[in-house]
Formats: sequence, C-alpha cells, structure tokens
Amino acid sequence: MKPLPPPGRRRLPLSLRRGGVAWERQRPTWRDAAPAVITQALKRAQSRPSGNWYVIGAAADLRADRPLARTVQGREVVVWRGADGRPVGGPGICPHLGAPLRDSPVRRGTLVCHWHGLALDGTPCAGWAPLPVHDDGVLLWARLDEVGGEAPLDGPVIARRPERTRALTAVHVGVGVCEVEDIVANRLDPWHGAWFHPYSFVDLTVVGSPDGSGSDTGDAFTVDVSFKLAGRLVVPVRAVFTAPEPRTVVMHITEGEGEGSVVETHATPIGPDELGRPRTAVIEAVMAASDRPGFAMARRAAPLLRPLVRSAAARLWRDDLAYAERRWQLRSSGRFPG
Repeated sequence: MKPLPPPGRRRLPLSLRRGGVAWERQRPTWRDAAPAVITQALKRAQSRPSGNWYVIGAAADLRADRPLARTVQGREVVVWRGADGRPVGGPGICPHLGAPLRDSPVRRGTLVCHWHGLALDGTPCAGWAPLPVHDDGVLLWARLDEVGGEAPLDGPVIARRPERTRALTAVHVGVGVCEVEDIVANRLDPWHGAWFHPYSFVDLTVVGSPDGSGSDTGDAFTVDVSFKLAGRLVVPVRAVFTAPEPRTVVMHITEGEGEGSVVETHATPIGPDELGRPRTAVIEAVMAASDRPGFAMARRAAPLLRPLVRSAAARLWRDDLAYAERRWQLRSSGRFPG
C-alpha cells in the first residue's frame, strides 16, 4: 500500500478500487502463512503474564438490577454494581444451598439470592468471598487466581486504546467448541483475511511479521488491507496485530481512515460441554475513533450504530469460530498439520 497522505490532506476516507481481482485469482498466501511463524507467535503470547485476569463481558451489559454472569474454566462468576456504582463480584454459586446467583436480582447494590434471600454486598459472607474485578470502561474483568495459576497482578493487561470520550464502542460475544489457543492462533494468522472473508477484506498484504525477538516492536503482524463497503468502494488502512497477554490479540489501525481505532479480541475459557468438549467465549471489543469532525455525529448516533458494528463482527466470527473449531478438532485427534 502506498503511504497514505497526512490527515490534513485526506478529503475522503474512501477509495474506488480499480480493476478488482477475482477471488480465485488473488495471490495465494499459503506459503507466507508459515505454520512455524504462527506457532511461535502463539507460544510467545502464551508465555506472557495475564495476572489471572479474565474478561467477563461488556461493561455496558451490567444493569443496575441484575448481575452479569460468566463461567470461567468451570467456575461460575457473577459481577454486579455495588451501592457506589463500582463493580463487585465473586463466585456465582450461593454458599447456602448452591443457587445460581446469575438469576438473582440486585437491590440497591446488594445481590439477593432468590432461593432464600442471602444478601451479598461484595464483602465476605456465609462462606462466600469476593473476587477482584475491574471495569475498564468497555469490558469487565475478574481475577481468578485458582484458575490462572500465575502470580496475580493488581489489574489486567490492557493495550493502548483511543480515549473513551472520542470513541464509538461495541462489544460482540460468541462461543465456540475449541480452546483459547485456537482463537488466538486464528487472530495471529492475518493471511487468511481476504481468502476466508472476501465479503469484508480485499487487497490484503502482510508487510511485516514477527522477527522472533519477542519485543513489543518486533513481535507484531503488520497488514495493509482494504475494508469493503459497497461495490468498488473500499477503505484502505494499515493494521498492526499484537498479543499483549495469553488470551488477547489487539489490532491497531496505524494508518488510514480511523487511525487510532482498536479491535480487541479476548478469549475466555468456559469449560467442557455435555460431551466433554472445551468451550471458549470470544469477547471482541471494537473501539472506533477518527479525527474527522463528522465522527462526533457518529458517536451521538452510537445506539443506532452499535448493532451494525456487532452484526459485522458476528459475521466475521461465524466464520472464524468455524476456523477455530476445525483447528481444535484436528489437534484433538492428532491430525493437525505440523
């Protein structure tokens, strides 16, 4: 991709794609997508500390009268807002007789068990003990030291983001029959974009891949790609993919329209299904930003735009979860190439 003009000289964010190449005639990427490169990037991601923090869900989904629930590696977790508005959370099983606290209401900041009325205000009570939780303004996190087994950190590892006040945010949640590594490996394979998602991406070229140093600057995939809008209208950007911790891959738009925008993909292990197969939640946060004056209007229209953003993410993850599930099936049967 040719260098993009500076923001002050960019009049239109769109380009008219000339002489588009048919899907089957685009340049094959299988030689570039070397399994060893993806595998080593995955291993380095797995070696980074997470501090035992897991994404539970979207902060916007936490209502005043109900908790937000998630199962993490078989442990039920609930998070709700206390009387002061800050999130509190802990095990999702009532210590009295095992009621599912996800179904219990919140009254004036207190979670009240709907079986026998045990009231939990976020402090230890009747054998129930709170967990550390964190609200980063977009996502809710819980720290589960027993699950993670690492040295705990005071807060989750969060990559650089655009300022919340100037970003349009949306969160998509999906679940697949696979493990965390299958989700992360999918995101550390940018070469599949234009082949597997031709409805969204064209003219994709990986212009930089990890150099093996493991440094923040050297351990990244840099991609020039055009997002399809309609017909031949595309938005060309440069995107950089990094994995700041074992269960997260972040895409930063570093050049082009929406420079500074971020897409965070978080994988949270749920636990086995009724057949004993692993399940993983994909929680993807889109944080779109732009210096264009008209973007302020887009932020004001966020309630109308968020469903569209979620729909686009859902379409991509419909395919990518199939990709991740296939990878897990092959790995679990010993048939995964390499």
